[in-house]
Amino acid sequence: MSAIKPVFLVDAYSDPVIIRIEGRASFQNSGCVRDFFEQRINEGHARFVVDFQRCDSMDSTFLGVLAGAGLRLRRLNPPGSLVLARIAPRNLELIRNLGLHHLATVDAGDFQMGFGQPAQPLTEPARSALTDARLALEAHENLVMTDEANREKFQDVLAFLKNKVGRK
Repeated sequence: MSAIKPVFLVDAYSDPVIIRIEGRASFQNSGCVRDFFEQRINEGHARFVVDFQRCDSMDSTFLGVLAGAGLRLRRLNPPGSLVLARIAPRNLELIRNLGLHHLATVDAGDFQMGFGQPAQPLTEPARSALTDARLALEAHENLVMTDEANREKFQDVLAFLKNKVGRK
């Protein structure tokens, strides 16, 4: 168990926009990251770097949120970019196994970066169980869009979540 309270620190107005993960990135705290990507992309930002140096671990919902951002950035004209930087070996294995390396530049080395402004923490608003289930479903559907092989990996999760949110 991590001693670090999970948090995402951001430099929202830098170019590229920087998101630093501190602690565990999971279904419990991924909603604010999805909302942050959506807001910044809607404002015209198209280049993002996610710093994994202090990321203890992550789950498939968080990876699906990243996949959703990568898919959306690819559809921009011109396409945007997503860099996943300073990734530890275990997290790198997860990223590759789920196909995110097809959507993002993956840098497992010592990517040089810093915040231009003081880092601001993202806050996770209270969400209902149904909202959390919708987020998890969307994230896992993003993973299937990223790599069709993920459909088999997550078929039970997808069935459970579709049932929970009432989608067939």
